[in-house]
Amino acid sequence: MNKDKVALIIGAGDYLGSAIARRFAKEGYHAVGTRRRGDIESFVKQIENAGGRATGVHSDARKEEQVIELIENVENEIGTIEIFVFNIGGNVMFSILDTTTRVYTKVWEMCALAGFLTGREVARRMVGRKRGTMLFTGATASVRGNKGFSAFAGGKHALRALAQSMAKELMPQNIHVAHVIIDGPIDTEWTHQRFPDMVKERPKDGLLQPDDIAETYWTIHSQKRSAWTFETDVRPWVEPW
Repeated sequence: MNKDKVALIIGAGDYLGSAIARRFAKEGYHAVGTRRRGDIESFVKQIENAGGRATGVHSDARKEEQVIELIENVENEIGTIEIFVFNIGGNVMFSILDTTTRVYTKVWEMCALAGFLTGREVARRMVGRKRGTMLFTGATASVRGNKGFSAFAGGKHALRALAQSMAKELMPQNIHVAHVIIDGPIDTEWTHQRFPDMVKERPKDGLLQPDDIAETYWTIHSQKRSAWTFETDVRPWVEPW
């Protein structure tokens, strides 16, 4: 039985996660996308309608037993994980005075612990095969904190450190590890609701487009190993530095 080549997207949300899934499916990969809850079929239908293969799975990336089960099921029932994308967000805004232990812990679990658990389990498979691509989605908060974002910055800084450490260990084993910093607002419903004035002031291409970001992920995966990128950032052309 021939198994599919799988692109596993942890956090296949309606925008960037789904766009990444579509981009890799376009290249012949079976896109497997996870969400903790909610609609899991929309991106699957988009890919299948375009002639690709996709599977949606409800799985909590913060729970070790669920992560282990997910990876085993994908490898045993669908195919070989050639590409791993960790795309869970966790962007919340609270004053430090209003940031509860529960909020801080939950954001850290989403950004850092989930990245560790899923990354570790996939790496265990890739190391044996001596190949694979592992891509971690970062944010502006990965490299600098800001008022109201103590929890988010803490979690994203930790994820970046995880990716750096994994790159040092796994790249010499022919596993490409990269970290993509999303340095600007993505064109999503959340952005339009949260920052309506900013959206009105910007031109049509003044927000990051999910499909355009996904192209960067594909480009990184396609690089020759003599010139691998570890970290890159993307931002709309009108984004202030």
